[in-house]
Amino acid sequence: MTDSAGIPDATEAAGGSPEPPRGRRRRLLLRWAGAGVSLLVLAGAGTGWWLYRKLDGNITEDTSAASELERFEEERPTPVGGGSRNILLIGSDSRSGSDNSRYGRDGGTERSDTVILLHLPADRRSATAVSIPRDLMTDVPSCLMPDGSRTVEQFAQFNWAFQWGGAACTIRTVEKLTGIRIDHHMVVDFGGFKKMVNAVGGVEVCLKQPMNDPEARLRLPAGRQTLRGEQALGFVRARYGMGDGSDTERMDRQQQFLGAMVKKVQSNGVLLNPGRLYPLLDAATRSVTTDPGLASLRGLYELVRGIRDIPTDQVKFLTVPRRPYAADPNRDELSQPDAARLFQQLRADEPLTVAPPAEAEGRERGAARAEAGSAEPSPAGTGAAATSAPADVPTFTGTTAGMTDCR
Repeated sequence: MTDSAGIPDATEAAGGSPEPPRGRRRRLLLRWAGAGVSLLVLAGAGTGWWLYRKLDGNITEDTSAASELERFEEERPTPVGGGSRNILLIGSDSRSGSDNSRYGRDGGTERSDTVILLHLPADRRSATAVSIPRDLMTDVPSCLMPDGSRTVEQFAQFNWAFQWGGAACTIRTVEKLTGIRIDHHMVVDFGGFKKMVNAVGGVEVCLKQPMNDPEARLRLPAGRQTLRGEQALGFVRARYGMGDGSDTERMDRQQQFLGAMVKKVQSNGVLLNPGRLYPLLDAATRSVTTDPGLASLRGLYELVRGIRDIPTDQVKFLTVPRRPYAADPNRDELSQPDAARLFQQLRADEPLTVAPPAEAEGRERGAARAEAGSAEPSPAGTGAAATSAPADVPTFTGTTAGMTDCR
């Protein structure tokens, strides 16, 4: 007997009885199933490789900043071993490109009103995000400008560094200010920020009072609400439609928003949902310009893998201790010795505690009394928790991602 291709049946050719039709069908089905599984595996591998290459190719590498930083390597702080990392997050107000042109004319320069120093300790059990005020007066080194000329070293407003010399100038200014080595940096523009917020399905915030800021194109009622796209961008940019219109309140809102976003990304609704995870990865990789060390999907994955399991109450937000600048109260200067203590803690990769203003003040008073050996009782209103922190662990005014719940 032969099969449909004219080939003698193997059983019959061997001198045995012909194989029953049912057996032949089963054998053919198994062959087709095996071939189908093989094709699916190959297709899956091909799709996975294509997605990896696509996401990897989305990232923009900041080679010019790397070259400028290498030129001044001898002036930079010494790299700290042990596995801790310091990453500078820079928000650019660039008007170039279709996503950003609606916010004003492209003048060929960029400013940065948002700069956050993210410290990841070696044990990856916490993360500390430190906002640096745009109006802080500080020493800005000589920087390479886009036209190839160089600025002179000068005492100036902090956000001028990015306008003059981009990420490299901002990094060198931060390193000069803090003595902290910046290991990596990321730059995100308006359009990129909106894409990432939309990719996680929006971020929930609570407003104690309505917001109305025409310059930020924002009008929001009081209460609990989920912000997406344009509203989210307006919320973190707004300065004149809420409170006293200060940059301090804007930084507080930025920290509140980022804390809520951290909680959203860590939730199962994003990390374990491929339908949301891929858009987030796609938006994130298309939205950032990074140093060569992070300019790959693998580099970003290694970074995220180390921080994805940090409890939200250990993701800390604070602002560099500062006070009104003596020569101009509309500008800021560092408040000492608090700023120096903060920078020292980060350089040494030592733990620090953040607390709301009243609680932080109570803890500091309690530590001072403990150091002086005083038996004076705790001030009214601070509570026992305010003095429970060890005296050798500084407490700074701030918040954590775990404190950002809508209530």
